[in-house]
Amino acid sequence: MKDTLLYEMNEQEGQDFTEYKTVNPTITQTGVNSDVAPDLTPEELKLLEEIRRTKQRLLKEIQELENEISNVNTELEGMDQYVGKQGDSNTQTKLNKGRKQFNMDPQKGIDFLIAEGLLKHTPEEVAGFLHKGEGLNKTAIGDYLGGRDEFNIKVLEAFVSLHQFNDMILVQALREFLWSFRLPGEAQKIDRMMECFAKGYCESNKGVFESTDTCYVLSFSIIMLNTSLHNQCVKDKPSLDRFISMNRGINDGKDLPHALLSSLYESIKKEPFKIPEDDGNDLTHTFFNPDREGWLMKQGGRVRSWKRRWFILTDNCLYYFEYTQDKEPRGIIPLENLDVREVEDKGKPHSFELFAADGRDVIKACKTDTDGRVVEGRHQIYRMSAGTAEDKLDWIKAIKASISRDPFYDMLCARKKKASKQ
Repeated sequence: MKDTLLYEMNEQEGQDFTEYKTVNPTITQTGVNSDVAPDLTPEELKLLEEIRRTKQRLLKEIQELENEISNVNTELEGMDQYVGKQGDSNTQTKLNKGRKQFNMDPQKGIDFLIAEGLLKHTPEEVAGFLHKGEGLNKTAIGDYLGGRDEFNIKVLEAFVSLHQFNDMILVQALREFLWSFRLPGEAQKIDRMMECFAKGYCESNKGVFESTDTCYVLSFSIIMLNTSLHNQCVKDKPSLDRFISMNRGINDGKDLPHALLSSLYESIKKEPFKIPEDDGNDLTHTFFNPDREGWLMKQGGRVRSWKRRWFILTDNCLYYFEYTQDKEPRGIIPLENLDVREVEDKGKPHSFELFAADGRDVIKACKTDTDGRVVEGRHQIYRMSAGTAEDKLDWIKAIKASISRDPFYDMLCARKKKASKQ
C-alpha cells in the first residue's frame, strides 16, 4: 500500500523531482544520496525524499495562499471604505444634491461636488463620474463635455479613454460613444467631441485609417447617413453608391475600401443609432431643493411586507423611489387633507403613518405597478419606519409643515356624508 502511494506521488511530481535534483546534487534518481544518510534503507531514503518534496510543495502552496489572503484583505479594505462612504447619510445627501445641481447647471454641479470633497479636481476623476452617469442627465453630460475650457477638454479626453474601442469597427465604437451622453446642439461643441473621439479611436486601432482626419470625416458621414436613412422628414434616402461617392478621397487622398464603406452603410441601414432621450422634462427640477429626503422603511398595502424606499418631501407631496438614482418615483402621495401620527409597531420601531384627516377610507395617491403602469393607490394608511427616534420626529415635523388643507374639499366630503345618511 505504501509503495503504491509513493508511486502515485512520484508520478504526479516527477517534474518537480527533476527540477529539484538539478539544484541539489545529493539527490539521486532513487532519492537522497545514501552517502549523506548511510543508516537509512533505500525505501527509507525514498520516503525521506518524498517528504522533502512534499514539504517544498506545501511551502509553495502556503506562499500562494498568503498572497491570496493579502489580495482579499486589500479588497476588504476597499469595500469597507466604500461601505463607510455610502453609509454616511450626510455624504449621500450631498452627493444627491450635487447630481441634481449638475442636471440643472453642469458646471455648478461639478464645482459643488469638488468643493464638498466628493470629487477630486482632476480630469480623470470627473470623467469617471460622468462615465458612470449614475443619476445624471445625459444632455447635461454632453453639455459639460463639449465645454471649451481647458479643464473640460481634458475631462473629455479622459472620458473618451474610458471607452474600450479596441478591435471595434467604427460604427460599433460610435454606437457606444454616442449612447453615453446626448450630443449638444452647438456645432463647435460637436466638433470638439467628434475630434476627440476620432483621436481616441485611432489610438486604439492603429493602422485602420491613414490619419485621425479620415476617422473624423467618416464619423460625421455616418451620423449624417443615420439621420438621412431614419428621419421621416428626409424623403430622398441616400443609396450605397451615393454614400461611397460622398466619401471618395478622404483617406489622405485615397479611397477607403469598398467593403468597409458597404458594411458601415448596411449596419446603419439595418439598425439606427440609439440616441439617449432628452430627459430634461423629468422630475429633476421638482426634486432639486426638497423639504426633506432620506431612507425609510415602507409597509406594503395588500401584502404587509416592509421595503426600503428613498423618500423625498417637496411641494406638498411625498414621493418614494426604489433607488436614489431613479428619475421616476415608484409612488406619489399628495399630502392635501392628510394627517400624520406616531404609531407603535411591534415589528418596526420608530414608526409613523399618514391617514386621511377627513375620515376617508382610501387615501388618494398613485404608484407604478409591476408591469410599469401607473395605477391608483388603495391605501387606507401609509405606514413608515425611520432609523432612529430623532429621525422619526423630524419626518413628522416636516410632513406636518407640508400638509395643506382644501376647505372646498372638506365641505364636499361633509356634503357627501350628509347625503349618504339621507
